[in-house]
Amino acid sequence: QAQLAESGGGSVQAGGSLRLSCAASGRYAMGWFRQSPGKERVFVASISWVGDDIYYADDVKGRFTISRDSAKNTAFLQMNSLKPEDTATYYCAADRSAYRMSTTSPYVSPFGSWGPGSQVTVSS
Repeated sequence: QAQLAESGGGSVQAGGSLRLSCAASGRYAMGWFRQSPGKERVFVASISWVGDDIYYADDVKGRFTISRDSAKNTAFLQMNSLKPEDTATYYCAADRSAYRMSTTSPYVSPFGSWGPGSQVTVSS
């Protein structure tokens, strides 16, 4: 079972930026999903362990950037040009495949349950 330590998030005005971090206990593909109240949890972005395979949801392309420090088993989600509709709880996940994270719905991590998540609130 993967151990994930999430950090970051917060509150910003529309157009602002935030950064999320997720440190894993081992070598995994990593990614983020988000869930707004009353809505399903949906894919945001994922990255392979090596960092050469990256996927984004259509509504965040060009605004969000996922990256990682493989030496530290840590992934980052840089969120720019934030919109009120980006408001959600963001959850980090670990998997064997960044592609699987981007295409499997509903998504279930093969390495364990979801963490507490990071709240992102964007005001207009």
